[in-house]
Amino acid sequence: MARKVVVIGASAGGVEAISYIASQLPLDFDAAVFVVLHVSPNATSMMPQILSRSGVLPAVHAGASDPIREGVIYIAPPDKHMLLRDGLVLATDEPREHGHRPAVDPLFRSAAEEYGERAIGVILTGNLGDGAAGLAAIKAHGGIAMVQDPDEAAHPGMPSAAIQQVEVDAILHLRLIVPAIIKAMSDIDRRARTRDTQHISEEPGRS
Repeated sequence: MARKVVVIGASAGGVEAISYIASQLPLDFDAAVFVVLHVSPNATSMMPQILSRSGVLPAVHAGASDPIREGVIYIAPPDKHMLLRDGLVLATDEPREHGHRPAVDPLFRSAAEEYGERAIGVILTGNLGDGAAGLAAIKAHGGIAMVQDPDEAAHPGMPSAAIQQVEVDAILHLRLIVPAIIKAMSDIDRRARTRDTQHISEEPGRS
């Protein structure tokens, strides 16, 4: 099971933005990445091939019930929500949200519930407001919320809705998002090490 997760949501203009993100992720990226892009239910998604060619990390469609692995980009298949549960990534037929399946909010909510402060949520270009409520859930569970700068986004609706509804941690140009993710992951690891050290020092018989 991955110790940290990065969840990304996008709609219109998202192929280009997500491809750029994938191109910047390093080979030693020690988190699992999950991507929801609004697509037609009858579409043939080529996103795994596109993202695998864009960068060094493998990209795959989520299956019905797959173990989560670090260093892999999981993509919601057409007409399926993608959820994280008990160390597994699930592709499900649960009802549409915001008129979409896949939708961003179900993924983000499940990441918040499963990973808490070890979840990083990112909203990229897109129309309307899918993802804002899910990003709020990530923040409520102690996670980190990032949004593409609406002034830069091809379609500013989703980033703007997130900024309006969530006290986000960062509003960033696309080129700065991966560096910010890597820094946030380092901060997560540092907090975990601090807690482990405190726990050891508090054990009976230690001083």
